[in-house]
Amino acid sequence: MDERVTLYARNLVKVFHTRRGEVRAVDGLSLEVHRGETVGLIGPDGAGKTTTVRLILGLLRRTAGESGVLGYDSMRDPFAIRAATGYIAQRFALPPDLTVQENMRFFANVYGVPRHEQRDRIDRLLAFAGLLDFRSRLAGHLSGGMKKKLALACSLVHNPRVLILDEPTLGVDPVSRREFWNLLNDLRAVEGVSILVCTPYMDEAERCQRVALIAEGRLIACDSPAAIRRQVAGELLECRPSDVRRAKALVAELPGVLEVQTYGPSLHIFVDRADERRAAIVAALEAAGIRCRGMRRIIPQMEEAFISLLRRRQEREHA
Repeated sequence: MDERVTLYARNLVKVFHTRRGEVRAVDGLSLEVHRGETVGLIGPDGAGKTTTVRLILGLLRRTAGESGVLGYDSMRDPFAIRAATGYIAQRFALPPDLTVQENMRFFANVYGVPRHEQRDRIDRLLAFAGLLDFRSRLAGHLSGGMKKKLALACSLVHNPRVLILDEPTLGVDPVSRREFWNLLNDLRAVEGVSILVCTPYMDEAERCQRVALIAEGRLIACDSPAAIRRQVAGELLECRPSDVRRAKALVAELPGVLEVQTYGPSLHIFVDRADERRAAIVAALEAAGIRCRGMRRIIPQMEEAFISLLRRRQEREHA
């Protein structure tokens, strides 16, 4: 195995047996995370993100394929993986009646950190997370963002080389999310920690070295954010029509239009040549009695790329 690979899944499959039959939650998924790399795992609800993470950690038994962390197999060595990995689950819960300091000591004891090492290590992590001044505050009295940073500090108390995070900033305000990601970037760049993070936020995906897009348990694309954006066909126009539904149906049938996506009151229109098609689209909308404000060319972002790649995959399957 390549020594750079710290976490992997190869042709990973998980089938759940329910009363309604078999559910293939993960379907032949292959993925690698390299040393000192942050990989974002994104996809719609039910795509298989959390199941993939639990299979790699050995919290679920895989149906087929291979998976592991730091040379340990997920099925044969789950306890070794958990001892060597920092993990923040989707519903990670800190004991609310313990202080920040007591939570850190609790997790240090759980991970078997020697007592004589705990004080210096806890102080260093609380300083890293910006929580030194709050060490005596009950965890239940912390803000949402501070709880996330404390959870991160607790997951690092045993000096793991791999960090796995399942939607760690869900429900946190934008400023706290940015601060949390600054901490992750420092871990990766300074400490060389490998990070796999599931996130529903496309702006967070942009911060990763590579992004893995999955749907229905299958990998759609895995590359740098810039490379994934380049996979989108055509050029992108944005406008705000007075009637979004009618405008979308009309524009989709115009020459040179490759795809139309709806974003609230706006339409994002992928065309073969933006400069040539802009005037024709405006004229067609006005002829139908639809006002069009702010028609302009924009750069595709991760969200547009993800929706476009998912649509193209569905069209291929239906064909």
